[in-house]
Amino acid sequence: MGAWNIGNSAATRAEEIATLRLGLDLGARLIDTAEMYGEGRSEELVGEAIAGRRDEVFLVSKVLPENASRAGTAAACERSLTRLKTDRIDLYLLHWRGGIPFAETMDAFEALRNAGKIRHYGVSNLDLGDMRALWKLPAGRAVAANQLLYNLTRRGIEVDLLPWLRERGVPVMAYSPIEQGRLPGEKKFAEFARRHGRTPAQVALAWLLAKDGVIVIPKTGRRERLQENLGALEKPLDAAQLAELDRLYPPPAGPRPLDML
Repeated sequence: MGAWNIGNSAATRAEEIATLRLGLDLGARLIDTAEMYGEGRSEELVGEAIAGRRDEVFLVSKVLPENASRAGTAAACERSLTRLKTDRIDLYLLHWRGGIPFAETMDAFEALRNAGKIRHYGVSNLDLGDMRALWKLPAGRAVAANQLLYNLTRRGIEVDLLPWLRERGVPVMAYSPIEQGRLPGEKKFAEFARRHGRTPAQVALAWLLAKDGVIVIPKTGRRERLQENLGALEKPLDAAQLAELDRLYPPPAGPRPLDML
């Protein structure tokens, strides 16, 4: 369950909390947030939603690149822990590459892990060149995930980055799997979903879930939409359906710059 753009409005807060709690009830265990989201308001809402249920959750948060120095990472993590009302983060990510050397951030992550503040660490929005640079560091090889923009209309990572990560056992966390709600609005996509007895969101999610080593983090603040999203688990796509989607949304023929939001 993604938590981008939640916690920003008092009018929707109760429904957003209820949605995350329902997700836990239905077996969705991972919640993804970041210090950047709403300047901490997302983390605060997540902390409220998981109160009394912390052990049920695999909690992911992120440090901004400008905070990713040795001292800055430690301070940012403490602020996130306070907002989340927890004593540990399960996976702590560098949100994107900034001007602070990877070695310094990785040292800070190792220190946080040794102190029990985080269980694992990883990265987000790092392209192949960034990952190769990171892989030269001993601590860099311990990254547990790379969170990337990945969906049917954003397939650039399949050319080189995704195979590279798979070879090294680094999972991809696919963010914006429904292209911020734009994908269901495409006529050819909506028609595919209708013919195959699924909603467009379920098709978008099921396409990603069919791939090895890919974690999907759709965001919603509504219980009805959450239940729709989870329906993708009950309706996997078969080989013929996946092949048809490849024809509708073919992967790029060659390398391209990393897509980001």
